[in-house]
Amino acid sequence: MWRTWRCLTTRERRRVSSLSSGNGTGWWDHVGPAPKDPILGVTEAFLADPNPEKINLGVGAYRDDEGKPLVLQCVRNAESMISGTEFLESLSSSVSLRLVEESAKLAYGEDSDAIKEQRYAGVLALSGTGACRLFAEFQRRFYPKSHIFLSSPTWSNHHNIWRDAQVPERKFRYYDPDSKGLQFATLIDDIKHVFIEKGMFSCMQNAPDRSFFLLHPCAHNPTGVDPSEEQWREISYQLKKKNHFPFFDMAYQGFASGCLDEDAKAIHIFLDDGHLVGCAQSYAKNMGLYGHRVGCLSVLCADAKQAAAIKSQLQQIARAMYGSPPVHGLLLVSTILTDSKLKRLWKTEIKDMAKRITGMRVVLREKLEKLGSAHNWQHITDQVGMFCFSGLAPEHVDQLAKEFHIYMTHDGRISIAGITSNNVDYVANAIHEVTRSGPKS
Repeated sequence: MWRTWRCLTTRERRRVSSLSSGNGTGWWDHVGPAPKDPILGVTEAFLADPNPEKINLGVGAYRDDEGKPLVLQCVRNAESMISGTEFLESLSSSVSLRLVEESAKLAYGEDSDAIKEQRYAGVLALSGTGACRLFAEFQRRFYPKSHIFLSSPTWSNHHNIWRDAQVPERKFRYYDPDSKGLQFATLIDDIKHVFIEKGMFSCMQNAPDRSFFLLHPCAHNPTGVDPSEEQWREISYQLKKKNHFPFFDMAYQGFASGCLDEDAKAIHIFLDDGHLVGCAQSYAKNMGLYGHRVGCLSVLCADAKQAAAIKSQLQQIARAMYGSPPVHGLLLVSTILTDSKLKRLWKTEIKDMAKRITGMRVVLREKLEKLGSAHNWQHITDQVGMFCFSGLAPEHVDQLAKEFHIYMTHDGRISIAGITSNNVDYVANAIHEVTRSGPKS
């Protein structure tokens, strides 16, 4: 009979442990390091650089003209209003419902039929990332044989989110590296047929009807290239014709035009065309609440009864993942959205942030042109939102980091929010130096 563990000597215990773990092989010896996230990797390299003049152009959060995180005045005011509130319990159901409703109004329009008829299923989420992850899991459960079609390129984390939900992905062409604008004709062609990359080869295949397409309604990440209103109408028409489901990831509402309604216009076009859509929203950027992880997922439905059923499914998925989001950030957002004065102040501050970003685009382009650059930098001001797909090659990016201590993702994506009145000359000179020769930017 086996002796009890308590009766074994230390040497005997070690021997038993070694045998039970497969001749010394531990539980996690087969686990290697994960590939570095391209955006987090930039931040790590930036933080490790001791140079006091270093500049981080990879961060996706807003920075003021001193390069510092900005606490909006509407957030400060909301903070004082909720001071003393007990945070030991979850939000009351009435506050949660109101916050979801206010979020849905921002996406679909206050006067939309979807709002009036309560045809949306909405749940609070851990920022935009959590909202996307919830929808990916929902898609896997109820359309297990479906794919998610992502723009090429898209935010790098989209690939991780749908992969971990075990939803296969396909690409549709979006960005044109030659014009540094939108490949509209091929985009429309891919909605009809879908362009498939297979190693060195590519082919066209019919996109199955009732496929899922992820779209950026404004301030496309990472390219800063948005379709025009006319182009959005054609995209909507073609998706409707194929009975595809549009899922919008709206992480930067307000940063494209400075107006919340204007930046939601693409979604309004789809609603007018009779689509049922899904939408992930984040308050990390447009309220400067990056560390609070406040977001919302909503799905439009045929009627209120269907909305109730889908909401129950989304709540069940969220319950197994994280239960409910932290309370403090939700109270801040809820207070701002439900107080008319704070909401007006928020809209003004969004306009100011967007104006600063647009202004830095103009200044950066002017600086490069005045330096006598042989390259065309018009795309800097043609693109919109926080990001500029600069056209810089990977070797340019490496040289900027090594020689000038300027950091960005390897695809040349620049966060315009990281450029300030104090560093724009330095950034322009550095870009000019690395692009004097070599691949054309």
